[in-house]
Amino acid sequence: MSSWLGGLGSGLGQSLGQVGGSLASLTDQISNFTKDMLMEGTEEVEAELPNARRKEIEAIHAILRSENERLKTLCADLEEKHEASELQIKQQSANYRNQLQQKEVEISHLKARQTALQDQVLKLQSAAQAVHSGPGGLPAAPACAYGLGHRAAAFHDDDMDFSDIISSQQEINRLSNEVSRLESEVGHWRHLAQTSKPQGSNSSDQSEICKLQSIIKELKQNRSQEIDDHQHEMSVLQNAHQQKLTEISRRHREELSDYEERIEELEKLLQQGCGSGIAPSDHLKIHEMQKTIQDLQTEKVASTKNIEELQDKIKDINKKLSSAESDRDVLRKEQERLHVENRRITEECENLRRECRKLQPDAVRQGRAGTGGEGVPPQGPSLEEEVLKLQQALSDAENEIMRLSILNQDNSLTEDNLKLKMHVEILEKEKSLLSQEKEELQVSLLKLNSEYEVIKSTAARDMDLNSTLHDLRLTLEAKEQELSQSLTEKETLLAELEELDRQNQEATQHMILIKDQLSKQQNEEDSIISKLKKDLNDEKKRVHELEDDKRNMTKELDVQKEKLVQSELALNDLHLAKQKLEVRVEDLVDELNRSQKSNLNMQKENSGLKEHIKQNEEELSRVRDELTQSLNQDSGSDFKDELLKEREAEVRSLKHSLSEIEQLNDNLNKVASDLKMENEKLALACEDVRRQLEDSIAGSNQISLERNTVVEVLNLEKGQLEAELSRAEERRLEEANRYEQMIEELSEARDLSTSASQREQQRLMKLCEEKDFEIAELKKNLEQMDTDRKETKGVLSSSLEEQKKLTQLLSEKDICIKKLKERGSELQEELDKHSQALRKSEILKQTIEEKDRSLGSMKEENNHLKEELERLRDQQSRAAPLAEPKPLDSVTELEAAVLQLNVIKGNLEEEIKHHQKIIEDQNQSRMQLLQSLEEQKKEMDEFRCQHEQMAVTHTQLFLEKDEEIKSLQKTIELIKTQLHEERQDVQTENSDLFQETKVQSLNIENGSEKHDLSKAETERLVKGIKERELEIKLLNEKNISLTKQIDQLSKDEVGKLTQIIQQKDVEIQALHARISSASYTQDVVYLQQQLQAYVMEREQVLAVLSEKTRENSQLKTEYHKMMDIVAAKEAALVKLQDENKKLATRSEGGGQDMFRETVQNLSRIIREKDIEIDALSQKCQTLLTVLQTSGTGSEVGGVNSNQFEELLQERDKLKQQVKKMEEWKQQVMTTVQNMQHESAQLQEELHQLQAQVLVDSDNNSKLQVDYTGLIQSYEQNETKLKSFGQELAQVQLSIGQLCNTKDLLLGKLDIISPQLSSGSLLASQPAESFRTVRPGASSEASQRELEELRKSLQEKDATIKTLQENNHRLSDSIAASSELGRKEHEQTDSEIKQLKEKQEVLQKSLKEKDLLIKAKSDQLLSLNENFTNKVNENELLRQAVTNLKERILILEMDVGKLKEENEKIVETTREKETEYQALQETNMKFSMMLREKEFECHSMKEKALAFEQLLKEKEQGKTGELNQLLNAVKSMQEKTVKFQQERDQVMLALKQKQMENSALQNEVQHLHDKELRLNQELERLRNHLLESEDSYTREALAAEDREAKLRKKVTVLEEKLVSSSNAMENASHQASLQVESLQEQLNVVSKQRDETALQLSVSQEQVKQYAVSLSNLQMVLEHFQQEEKAMYSAELEKHKQLVGEWKKKAENLEGKLLSLQERFDEANAALDSASRLTEQLDLKEEQIEELKKQNELRQEMLDDVQKKLMNLVNSTEGKVDKVLMRNLFIGHFHTPKHQRHEVLRLMGSILGIKREEMEQLLHEDQGGVTKWMTGWLGGGSKSVPNTPLRPSQQSVLNSSFSELFVKFLETESHPSVPPPKLSVHDMKPLDSPGRRKVVANVPESFKDSTEPRSGRRADVNPFLAPRSAAVPLINPAGLGPGGPGHLLLKPISDVLPTFTPLPVSPDNSAGVVLKDLLKQ
Repeated sequence: MSSWLGGLGSGLGQSLGQVGGSLASLTDQISNFTKDMLMEGTEEVEAELPNARRKEIEAIHAILRSENERLKTLCADLEEKHEASELQIKQQSANYRNQLQQKEVEISHLKARQTALQDQVLKLQSAAQAVHSGPGGLPAAPACAYGLGHRAAAFHDDDMDFSDIISSQQEINRLSNEVSRLESEVGHWRHLAQTSKPQGSNSSDQSEICKLQSIIKELKQNRSQEIDDHQHEMSVLQNAHQQKLTEISRRHREELSDYEERIEELEKLLQQGCGSGIAPSDHLKIHEMQKTIQDLQTEKVASTKNIEELQDKIKDINKKLSSAESDRDVLRKEQERLHVENRRITEECENLRRECRKLQPDAVRQGRAGTGGEGVPPQGPSLEEEVLKLQQALSDAENEIMRLSILNQDNSLTEDNLKLKMHVEILEKEKSLLSQEKEELQVSLLKLNSEYEVIKSTAARDMDLNSTLHDLRLTLEAKEQELSQSLTEKETLLAELEELDRQNQEATQHMILIKDQLSKQQNEEDSIISKLKKDLNDEKKRVHELEDDKRNMTKELDVQKEKLVQSELALNDLHLAKQKLEVRVEDLVDELNRSQKSNLNMQKENSGLKEHIKQNEEELSRVRDELTQSLNQDSGSDFKDELLKEREAEVRSLKHSLSEIEQLNDNLNKVASDLKMENEKLALACEDVRRQLEDSIAGSNQISLERNTVVEVLNLEKGQLEAELSRAEERRLEEANRYEQMIEELSEARDLSTSASQREQQRLMKLCEEKDFEIAELKKNLEQMDTDRKETKGVLSSSLEEQKKLTQLLSEKDICIKKLKERGSELQEELDKHSQALRKSEILKQTIEEKDRSLGSMKEENNHLKEELERLRDQQSRAAPLAEPKPLDSVTELEAAVLQLNVIKGNLEEEIKHHQKIIEDQNQSRMQLLQSLEEQKKEMDEFRCQHEQMAVTHTQLFLEKDEEIKSLQKTIELIKTQLHEERQDVQTENSDLFQETKVQSLNIENGSEKHDLSKAETERLVKGIKERELEIKLLNEKNISLTKQIDQLSKDEVGKLTQIIQQKDVEIQALHARISSASYTQDVVYLQQQLQAYVMEREQVLAVLSEKTRENSQLKTEYHKMMDIVAAKEAALVKLQDENKKLATRSEGGGQDMFRETVQNLSRIIREKDIEIDALSQKCQTLLTVLQTSGTGSEVGGVNSNQFEELLQERDKLKQQVKKMEEWKQQVMTTVQNMQHESAQLQEELHQLQAQVLVDSDNNSKLQVDYTGLIQSYEQNETKLKSFGQELAQVQLSIGQLCNTKDLLLGKLDIISPQLSSGSLLASQPAESFRTVRPGASSEASQRELEELRKSLQEKDATIKTLQENNHRLSDSIAASSELGRKEHEQTDSEIKQLKEKQEVLQKSLKEKDLLIKAKSDQLLSLNENFTNKVNENELLRQAVTNLKERILILEMDVGKLKEENEKIVETTREKETEYQALQETNMKFSMMLREKEFECHSMKEKALAFEQLLKEKEQGKTGELNQLLNAVKSMQEKTVKFQQERDQVMLALKQKQMENSALQNEVQHLHDKELRLNQELERLRNHLLESEDSYTREALAAEDREAKLRKKVTVLEEKLVSSSNAMENASHQASLQVESLQEQLNVVSKQRDETALQLSVSQEQVKQYAVSLSNLQMVLEHFQQEEKAMYSAELEKHKQLVGEWKKKAENLEGKLLSLQERFDEANAALDSASRLTEQLDLKEEQIEELKKQNELRQEMLDDVQKKLMNLVNSTEGKVDKVLMRNLFIGHFHTPKHQRHEVLRLMGSILGIKREEMEQLLHEDQGGVTKWMTGWLGGGSKSVPNTPLRPSQQSVLNSSFSELFVKFLETESHPSVPPPKLSVHDMKPLDSPGRRKVVANVPESFKDSTEPRSGRRADVNPFLAPRSAAVPLINPAGLGPGGPGHLLLKPISDVLPTFTPLPVSPDNSAGVVLKDLLKQ
């Protein structure tokens, strides 16, 4: 019951949810509509429209207000209906609950009754089986079991809605049926017990009772098992049902979300479409949407068809069910009859037994009486009677057996029928035996009768009597034997009856099984019905969706209506424009009329000129005569003067006429210019119209039939205008021709005019030339006029065509709009009708279902009552003597109830028929609706096509107008020239800025590179960046101001240029006027020159303008580039600032702050998660409490089980989430701890790195100090070297001096010793020279001096040698020291470089680590920022909610203000109404006063008349009568006055009442309006609240989604952190290793440095020693240097010469190389082309090969196809129909023997055998079966070949094998189809070995096959070769008599499925072949 109640509750919830959803959708629509209305209102207020538009908008506003009020009333009605429906639903639910409780009570009662009745049934069965054999007692228990099973099965078909109630009602009805059935069975058994008690209660069979008890126990066990199975199935199905429900709800939610998303997208698209016209993408989207709508509608149609099919299926199933129920009832009745008949048979059998028992003592008595002698005669008739009784009993038993057999045959099913037939046959045999026995008994009775008579006649004869007695005894014994046989037969009959009972029981069991199957089928059908109901619900949902679509369509129609209203406004504007155009056309027509008049005047003037010319000619002729006369005279000069004067006068007149013509031309030009101006205006108007059309493309529509008439009128006017223009053109041409003719005539006249004087002729010639010039100018003017006129005509024609197109479009749109409106109204009416019909149909369906239920219940009650009536009647009839009679009142009451039920049944059937009719009508209306929807779709498609055509026409119009816009763009180009100078200024400023920014960027880059060195530079950079930002801002402001100035200047200059153009136009017009007024040609020429100059200037200006526009575009692009560069620089600056800040913070705070911040953030996140977990736990607790409360309340109110399950699922989900959160918390804690450990490690590593950096910096500083010391020592050495060089120079000078002194001394020596001037003496031999000199010397002084000089020389030589040695040593030492110094420097440099590289590596590693730390910190910062952003978003959402609430409050305030304003307005209106009423009253009073005054005037007049009469009467003397008359008149006047006053009072009272009524009505209306407004405001506020709640829920959902995403991101980031920490550890390990290696390298470097320091000290000492030797050697070095310089210079010159020669050679070689390269390139190109050609050739060859292959394949395919075709032809022509031959074959055997020849002839005609051959075959003596069979076997079908027979088979047949084979060949040779041609490759000659092999290789299995004909071709011989390979088909002559090989060896084609049987060629007949064979 709980599940059932849950299903009911869920169904109610769903129905309420649907109602709520529909209301929510309605409210959403209303709120959207109100929003749209407000938006439209604001837009209308913002747009300042003219008065006409304002009035139209007010009218539209009024219409919309009325519509809004109507919608509000509709909404109010819907709300009332909703409340009423809710109340109804509550009442219905309460009623259903009460009914459920009642039904449960009834079910419990019925169950109790059922158990009691079952107990009674069991008791009665046990009691009845004591007497009877109990054949009918079994069906109760299975029925009970079935009932329980069905009840169990029925409870698990819980549906969503009221199907539970229906199933429970059905169950109750079924249980009541079972109870009634059980009661009837109880009564039946009671009746049997009561009837069996008096007959014999002693004969009770205990065995049968035991059997029945065991059967009952088994049935009970089966029932308990079935109940358990059903309960298990119930639980399983409930679980499955719950799972299905959850899945369906989930799918429903998903679909809802999808639909909501789609709706939002569509709303966005609609807003975009409303905001900015319909884009092509929107068109595509619309097209796609239409396609989807069409698909949905097709799906809908398909679903409706499916629903109809399902309904038909349901009807068929219902029919089948009803038929099954009727069959079941029939079977039950037959069972009851069988039971009754079985009982009767058992009773009769018992009677027969009793009679037999009675007969046995009678027979004994007869035997005794026979012995007694005299007692025989009276016992004879008793025997006869008994025998007759037995015969009758036997006959009755036979009849009953027959009846039973018949009934059993009728009752039992197909399986039992065979058994019953067998039993009936056995019974028939027994009957025949019994009949024979009966005949024998009758014979024996006759014999007895005869013997009895003999005994009577011969009573005295004792011997005869004895013998007869003996015979009688014998006969009695025989009869006793016969009786015993009859008893045995009876026993067999009883056994057979028992078997019949068993069969009956089996049949009943079978019936029970069938019932179970039917119940299962019913369950399945119920499930199918439930599915169908679900499908129906789905279809209802789809119908709702379609209704929503219809609502959307109505919304779109409303939008289109609004657009139509806008288009109507645009059309009104077009009307105005058209009226203006019509006015202009009329003006043009007037101007044309004027021009026609002027043309007529011109023609008149031309005629006058012609007359003047004629007169001139006459005068010329006269002048000639006079000239001829005056040639001889002297007085010719005077005459010439006169002639000249006359000519001048004529010329003046001609000039005057020409000026007039020019004036006319000018007027025409003005008209043309006016027309052009009007055309431009028209073009502008057309552009406006186009814009309006673009605005109203969505619904550009209503155009009336008046347009068509106007178009026709315009067409007529156009035709007239064109005709008039053509006439004017013709006239102009004629006039031009006339002028030319006149000029020619004048020239001829001038030529003919006598050569009186050459001067006159010359003057005249000059005048003629001038006039020719004038005429040419006039012609030019005329041509210009013609061209202008043509242009104007073209423009007019184009404008007229455009007007035509527009009018046509407008007319089409009007028609479309009308159609749409009519269709829309019709569709709305149809929608309303169909919605009403749908509601009615739903109500009717509900009523029909209720009526069906009530009908079912009534029918069942009626059946119960009928059964009870029958039972009562049976009881009354049977138990009349025993039981007490029931009172007649109950019977009468039951009969009355039956009559009432019959009446109710008839009414219900009528109602059902009525409802069926209504349903059929509704189906028809649905079909009509679908058709109307399809028609609407078609119309929409047509409108789309029209819309596309409109778009095409508009694009054409736009193209035409674009050409006009190009002409206007030229004027804009003039404007752009003046902007160029200002743009140049801007460009210079921009270039300066660009340079500055470049400088800034360079500075910034340098600063960023040097940032790591010092903080001061970073601060400077920050300051510079700030200054640059300020400069950039200033420059941006300057740019903005400049652009504004440029725009202003451009606007001003446009205005100025337009003014200049207007001035130029004015000047041109003045010039035209001057041209027209001037009488001289010089002005014209001057003006033409000016015009040419202006044209040239204009062209120059245009060229300049084009250049300026180009420059302007270039400047724009440069400006955009500059702006992009500035933006990029700003971004770079911002990035640098951020990096600087980060570096500053990092350098100040280090890494500890970052880790602290991360730890703090993580702790904060953990706290928040803890708070969330607490909140979730609180939620869980609250949910549990709610669940507990709902659990307690469900006992009373019935809480939804589905909701309970959903809550439990949510609790489980929340628990899982809590677990996940706890796990996440633990993970976060672990990660935090890891991060702390890692931070500590990183800090330690940082400290270590800092210490190492300090150490490195110390080492670097030491190295730098050493380096500076080395540099200083090097400089000192250099200074020392310089000083040594100076000393050397001094030493060299001293050496030079010494050498000079030596030379002097040597010279002196030479002078002193001339004797020793041999030249061979050397400086190394002074002693010998001295010795040689000694003997020659004379003085001692000279010897002393010489010795001194020698000593001094020796000393000098020694000193020189020592100096040279010292110099050599010094140079060597200097070279060594320099080399050592160089080596040391190189070593130190390399060491410094290595140290620098190591330092750089370390710095890079540090930078990488810094970057890693930066990245991690950035990631953490971004995460924090995201988190803060989410928090801010949540806060923003909260603020949005608060803002919405504030808005609602503001709106409420506004509503209050509006209410107050409305009340004020109402008060003012009331005051005005009161004033109006007062005025009306005063008016009425005045009218009354006027009437009274008039009345008084009348009365005064009457009085005056009366006084006059009185006076007359006084005069006459009749005073008395006058007095009476006066009194009467007065009284009458008073009465009239009273009447008038009363009438006036009544009128006033009436009017006051009317005014009061009107005032009351106004007040009532005002109150109604107030109520409506308040309701509207309430609804709007509700909608706003709903929207705000929906938005808040959506935002909350979105926030939850974001939280989930953030959690995912956090997990990802944690993983990344872990990976980064691992990377950091690896990097730190590597860094430590690198640091250790660097320390080792530093130690090595320090050792090397110490060694170098020691070496430096040693080298310094050596340098000091060498300094002295250097000073000595420098002089020598200088000498050597001079010599070396000379050598070097000579060698250099040689080298230069060599280099020049080599250069020349290289240039020559380069030229050769270039030529060779060119040749090489050419060769390469040739090779490439050759390779390409070869490749192409290869490709072509491959293609050719492929094509050849394809050709071969195609040929093979063709051959195969030809073969198959020929085979098909052969097979179709050679085959015979199997079915026909079979029928003929069967028919041959069925026909009589004398007609079989005809059948054979038929077969022969079908097989193509001639009549003669058939007759021969029929007439042969060997006919018969063998002949037929041999023919059949021998010449069998063509499809299967005949294998050679075995000898055993041959022996069977009469004819020989050769004859059979001949017949086979005859049959094979019949078809005359030409042989199929095969390809040459497949052919082999007949004598080829392949063929013989195939023939030889035929297997023995095939030869020995016993089957002569095989059914399947494939099974016969798969090893034979195909025909194409074995036998040549081209050479048919080979098959003739001269062909090689035997025919038996030829392969049989039909074995294989490839080819048809080979036909013998038509040349060789079958007979010849057979003869040859027989000869062989």
